[in-house]
Amino acid sequence: MDVLKTLQVAALLVTLGMGLYSFFKPKAITGFIGLEAPGPRGISELRGIFGGLLIGVGLAPLILDTQETYQAVGICYLAIAVTRTISVFVDDSRAQSNLISVVTEWVFGVLLLL
Repeated sequence: MDVLKTLQVAALLVTLGMGLYSFFKPKAITGFIGLEAPGPRGISELRGIFGGLLIGVGLAPLILDTQETYQAVGICYLAIAVTRTISVFVDDSRAQSNLISVVTEWVFGVLLLL
């Protein structure tokens, strides 16, 4: 496996790991993401979006193993990175966790598009 493919798979495994962590420990991610889930409905959303969606996004390219699936996930990461970057300035949201997220999204997005 070449270096680029290894880095892409690593990005997907991190994505999958974040999804699994969010699914199994939804209350543990609230501090990092800045959202609260006061009841079962909110916990369900954390499991579904931050858990299930990230699990699916991390797994799809690994299962399908096509350039297009890697690129699709890259485009998703870049769309999030662009909107979060705008939010950092418009919403004055410079929390450390937000900055970590935006850097990660830019890096994973570009990496998965290559």
